[in-house]
Amino acid sequence: MLFALKVLAFLVGLFLVVSTVLAAVRSFVLPRNESVLLNNWIFTGIRSAFTAMASLGRTYGQRDRIMALYAPVGLVALPIAWLGVVSFGYTAIFWALGEGNLDRCYRISNSSLLTLGSEEPSEGVVATVMSYSEATLGLLLLTLLISYLPTIYQAYSRRELVIARLDLRTGTSSSTVGLIRWVHQTGSIPDEKEQWQQWEEWFVEIEESHTSLPILSFFRSPQPGRSWIMASDIILETAALLLSVVDAPRNPHMLLCFKAGTLAINRVSRFFKFEANTEEPEPPGDEEPVEDPQYQDFQKACQELQEAGVPLQADQQAAWRKYQKLRREYIGAIHYLANLTMAPQIKPM
Repeated sequence: MLFALKVLAFLVGLFLVVSTVLAAVRSFVLPRNESVLLNNWIFTGIRSAFTAMASLGRTYGQRDRIMALYAPVGLVALPIAWLGVVSFGYTAIFWALGEGNLDRCYRISNSSLLTLGSEEPSEGVVATVMSYSEATLGLLLLTLLISYLPTIYQAYSRRELVIARLDLRTGTSSSTVGLIRWVHQTGSIPDEKEQWQQWEEWFVEIEESHTSLPILSFFRSPQPGRSWIMASDIILETAALLLSVVDAPRNPHMLLCFKAGTLAINRVSRFFKFEANTEEPEPPGDEEPVEDPQYQDFQKACQELQEAGVPLQADQQAAWRKYQKLRREYIGAIHYLANLTMAPQIKPM
């Protein structure tokens, strides 16, 4: 009976150690999006605590200051949790190898893990090998996180640079209409290339970095009013309006940017278990949906663009239907990610 229990303890300990190492490798080394159960438990537990604290804030600024700590704290907590699981796993292994009671095995495990050398195994070569392997794994897990921190912050800096530049172009209102006005004033609505290519590359990097390193989604902008989700919404709304409302030749670079943006936003949201609405909406009628707040925002945006001298399509109803069709490709994922990350409120056009 005791022998069977020790075999079970050895296998359980080995499972904890191997699963933790694989979690670390899948988190920072594997170049694809992987949902790691152990990491999810850690981040979910920390998120619950931060959400509870943020709910006490009376203003968005207060809540934002609290949630700004969530991603950094979660990232630092990862190796602590990994080391803790490895410690318990090796404790079970040392007990199975006959190194004494659980108290002594726990001291041996932590002495090896933290390379203290205060406790040494004494029951043969296998236990000694396990001790050295634990010391190696402890250093490896810490090194993995430290080596990938620059990568994480480089991706964050590139993301925020584009957001800051976008903020300059949209003006104090940070709106879609403000961005279209800027584009119109530069005379580049029909043939703008460089700006749309830059935003396309930004979306491609967002898709890659925010699924392979999902904690990046929760790193907040330095300014409380900014957010990568809000920036994504403004760029996609701008493209949708230009493609549906503005009377100008189609810009192929804008089309590519719109496709890259919808793909990126939807893939990031699906990584966080977003379930898109797959039901086909009822086709809109020819009558004006005057009671629809979205349509009222649309009309207001068209009026502001017309006053700014932007050429518009003659058939506003056809433009509205086309705008709605384009908007359905991304708006669900945008709102889901905004709620998930407690982003600033998505403004109307």
